[in-house]
Amino acid sequence: MTVTTPTPQPRTTIPAPAQPLRPRVHEDTPGDADWLELVEAVREAGQYPTGAEAEHVTRTVLAALGGHVTGEERVALAQGLPHEAGKVIAAQIPATQPLTAREFVESVATRVEGSTPATARWDVSSVLGVLAAEVGEQLTTRILAQLPPGYALLFGRAELAATTA
Repeated sequence: MTVTTPTPQPRTTIPAPAQPLRPRVHEDTPGDADWLELVEAVREAGQYPTGAEAEHVTRTVLAALGGHVTGEERVALAQGLPHEAGKVIAAQIPATQPLTAREFVESVATRVEGSTPATARWDVSSVLGVLAAEVGEQLTTRILAQLPPGYALLFGRAELAATTA
């Protein structure tokens, strides 16, 4: 019996794209396809049974976030998202008092029928995790710098805290 081993093939590394790729829609359809892609990404991330549920959660979380992101970051966020999502962000009146991450999740829980703090945290993390991937690392970092500590985990990032001795 003769055994032959295949000769190893050289590996080729294909670099990842610098920014997330998202197909642009023609101007005659103002972002509907992009909005549906965003909702579908949230549906998959949150494992929602229907697109309608994912859309409701997406709108609710974006509306809550829209009041807490201000200035250039708010403008960049609205421009970096599909048209419909940007409208939801931009339509919010800026909050006068920033909410802690816990208070933010609790505020979302009050806006989603039948929600608990645990399910609202799932909802918020599902939407903000997709949002972070959509707008990129730099803008997400700028947004997190604006928000009180504790939001990084909601965006799917580890948050390192300095220890006091």
